[in-house]
Amino acid sequence: MMQWNRLYNNTRTGKKKSVNSTTGLNRNSFQRDYDRIIFSSAFRRLQNKTQVFPLPGTVFVHNRLTHSLEVASVGRSLASSIGQRIAGKYAEEPEGFRDFYKYEFSSVIGAACLAHDIGNPPFGHSGEDAIRYFFENLPAYEKGIFESKLSTNQQLDFLKFEGNANAIRTLTHAFGENEPGGYKLTYATLASIVKYPTDSTSGFNKSSLHTKKSGFFDSDINVWKDIADTLGIPKLNEDKNIYARHPFVYIVEAADDICYRIIDLEDAHRLGIISLEGITELYMDMFDGQHRYFNISNIKEQYERINDDNNKIQYLRAMLIGLLVENISNVFMNNEEALLQGKLNDSLLDLLPAHQLKAIKQIDDWSVKYLYNHTSIVEIEVAGYKVIGELLKTFTGVIFHESNPLNKKLLKLIPAQFIIDYNEQSFYENLMSIVDYITSMTDLYAVDLYKKINGMNLITNV
Repeated sequence: MMQWNRLYNNTRTGKKKSVNSTTGLNRNSFQRDYDRIIFSSAFRRLQNKTQVFPLPGTVFVHNRLTHSLEVASVGRSLASSIGQRIAGKYAEEPEGFRDFYKYEFSSVIGAACLAHDIGNPPFGHSGEDAIRYFFENLPAYEKGIFESKLSTNQQLDFLKFEGNANAIRTLTHAFGENEPGGYKLTYATLASIVKYPTDSTSGFNKSSLHTKKSGFFDSDINVWKDIADTLGIPKLNEDKNIYARHPFVYIVEAADDICYRIIDLEDAHRLGIISLEGITELYMDMFDGQHRYFNISNIKEQYERINDDNNKIQYLRAMLIGLLVENISNVFMNNEEALLQGKLNDSLLDLLPAHQLKAIKQIDDWSVKYLYNHTSIVEIEVAGYKVIGELLKTFTGVIFHESNPLNKKLLKLIPAQFIIDYNEQSFYENLMSIVDYITSMTDLYAVDLYKKINGMNLITNV
């Protein structure tokens, strides 16, 4: 059984083991995590990666960066509420324990929320699909090399490429630096983003929330094992790399679930896909049966006083987030024992009261029918397949066809941080380096490079 006083260990990747003293002169350990992520180039590139809608024309819509910032805001609110309750429940624990959950817990969750999408490739989830499709459909010659040189688990890292697993690699891999550890984040922050704590072989089994997808690549199994051992995260299957979820993961996941459901609708309204009446009806249903501050009569009265349509929606969004933060905090504490035992097999949103689940399902159903299959979204998904598929075909040629003169030129285009080593034992890492390079790209950079290598966007100096 996991223990609250062990789950926030501040050991960092690439550093010697440390104790649970988190304070510093100006910032605690977890505030440093937050700052390291905020100032990182990988985080900054999220401003030009698709969230749902194509990146902006005249109407502003959310990108991966603004989405991550909003998730961090909601996550901090959830952590503040839950942390106060944990500290109050365990008042006999040492002062350092209570101070962490009162004052520092929100920094862990905020940092994890910032980083939760940092491994996503260009073009949203269609980018993940494009990577999988490419490796599933390798030509016979390349497929033979792929299968002969990689273990089953290594093959599945590509065949079932997962942005969640790529986040851990992005944050912990050295990328050519002499000092290991990547961003050197704390184990608590890193464990908080591993939604599916299993490898590619054991993952993609929807019978369990823990194995719905994968959480770490073959290259990062030892990193994860060290994190799990240090934090006391147990294995769920002794014969496989399947672990319990860190309880903090559920909070990060809930913050993400809240934001994408609500904010995607807000973007849809700005783009004219849903009317004011339509979005208001979907939002209002969430307040049905609520009391006190969230009484639906009070909500409607305040709503009618607002003149601007966008302000009406912003008001409802703020109230809805406040309601869900309160209710999800209750769900978390009500399921404390299952969380610590690693047995909770539902997301926190799935455990909300029945009338709220019904309202959430209405939002989900509308989004699938009218939003996620909107023409503008389908167009960028198709573009993602084309662009990423062509980039992978071009740059994996450096690995599969080493002697080709063109590929020797292409090698010069790959930044030095993505190491290509023609040692016989480096085939897996070489392929991972190519995928690292392409997944690190912004949407616009990927499109621009695609055009250049296909002769469509050459600039000639006369």
